[in-house]
Amino acid sequence: MNTGTETAGTAASRDVPPVERWELRPAEAADAGRIAELRAVVMRPDLERLGRYDEDRVRRRLYDSFSTLYTSVILVDGRFAGSVTVRPVAGGRLLEHFYLAPHLQGRGLGSAVLGAVLDRAAAEGEAVRLAVLRGSAARRLYERHGFVMESEDAVDVHMVRAPR
Repeated sequence: MNTGTETAGTAASRDVPPVERWELRPAEAADAGRIAELRAVVMRPDLERLGRYDEDRVRRRLYDSFSTLYTSVILVDGRFAGSVTVRPVAGGRLLEHFYLAPHLQGRGLGSAVLGAVLDRAAAEGEAVRLAVLRGSAARRLYERHGFVMESEDAVDVHMVRAPR
C-alpha cells in the first residue's frame, strides 16, 4: 500500500479541499472496464478538440494495452479514483494510462501520485517517458515535475524526465 499527503496550490486557489489520503493497489483484470470508461471521459475533450474522438477506439486502446502486471488503481477513501501504468522499456520506464476522476483533478492527487512514481524511478536511476495529447492541461503537471519535450507529432507530445 502506498499512501501520500499532498496539498496543492491549485486546490487552495479554487477553494476545493486537497486530496490528502490516497493509495495505490495492483490492478486486477476486473478493473479494465472501469479504467476504460474513465479514459473515455477524461480524454474526450482533448480528443474532440484534435478531431480524434471515437467512442470505440478510445476504449479499445486501453483494452489493447492493459496489463495487471504494470497497472495500479488509485484509491481515495477506498474508492476508485483513477489509474496509472508504469512499464519497463529500453532506457527506463513508460508512464501511461494515468487518469483521474474529473472531480478529483486539480486537488493535488495527480501531483502526489506522479511524485511517487517518479521517486521509484529515480531510486533505480531510470528515466521516465510519456506521451501527452497536444494542448492537454496535463502537460503542465508533467513539466512541473521535470519532464521536457523530446518530440511531437500532430497528436502527441513525447516527454522525458531524466533520472535524478
